[in-house]
Amino acid sequence: MIMKKSFLKKNGLLKKRLLLTAIGMIIGLLNGFFGGGGGMVCVPALERVLKLDNKHAHATAIAVIFPLSLVSCAIYIFKGAIQSLPLLTVGLGVLLGGIIGSIALKILPGKIVRIVFAFVMLAGGIRLLI
Repeated sequence: MIMKKSFLKKNGLLKKRLLLTAIGMIIGLLNGFFGGGGGMVCVPALERVLKLDNKHAHATAIAVIFPLSLVSCAIYIFKGAIQSLPLLTVGLGVLLGGIIGSIALKILPGKIVRIVFAFVMLAGGIRLLI
């Protein structure tokens, strides 16, 4: 009986790891293809699969996507697909916005973060349809 419980635990852990790896591949595909947007999949996946609270899911999504974004950026630079002026000006804004956003994530209640995230996703979806 002990062996059976141990096997089931290991089997469940293996399934969860495979599921997370598959989700990671989808996130990587989205980021590589669109140059961003993986967080829209990553945050809900981390909340549902790993049962992370909203704030931890957002912070983890950023940590997961950061190295992926660096690799994608290097590929785009190598292919000559990035212009320096937009990179520098938009990059500065992204840096400042990222700092402000990470501070806000610490301060705001999880429910507010979830609502803001839902509105951003909704606005993005509507924008794509128009």
